[in-house]
Amino acid sequence: MNTIIEGRQIELADAGATLAAGVHLAPGLRGGMVVALSGELGAGKTTLVRGMLRGLGWTAPVKSPTYTLVESYEVASLYFYHFDFYRFSDSREWESTGFAEYFRPDSICVIEWPERLGPWLPRPDVSLRLEHAPSGRLLILSAGSEAGSACLAAYTAGAA
Repeated sequence: MNTIIEGRQIELADAGATLAAGVHLAPGLRGGMVVALSGELGAGKTTLVRGMLRGLGWTAPVKSPTYTLVESYEVASLYFYHFDFYRFSDSREWESTGFAEYFRPDSICVIEWPERLGPWLPRPDVSLRLEHAPSGRLLILSAGSEAGSACLAAYTAGAA
């Protein structure tokens, strides 16, 4: 599999810009998509997810799933699952969670700490990485499928 869009980088000045980046990603999200979201603690991963949900029309609070492992939302006739695998100590824990059933054509699955899943990580359509930068944050986007490429193309059009 070839990466379709590789290494696009966007500078984000603050949490508001991170939220806006999520809003701009939302129009390209479709059912069946898997989004891998990496970054250090405090890099803004949940803020980016909050923006995605806002862009899909969710107006209620958005919580970090750090302690629950998954938060679910029903938006735009889709299920949106926000996973956080920070607390996984062994990728084999995936087998006992039952989370594989969440990855369906009528759901969008966003995975924080995807590296903790090892070989169990479903193939991401979009990979996002947030890094701390002197000017705020750096968002690195890449696509691993045609759906992911279309998502990032929609992001580019909306953010321009």
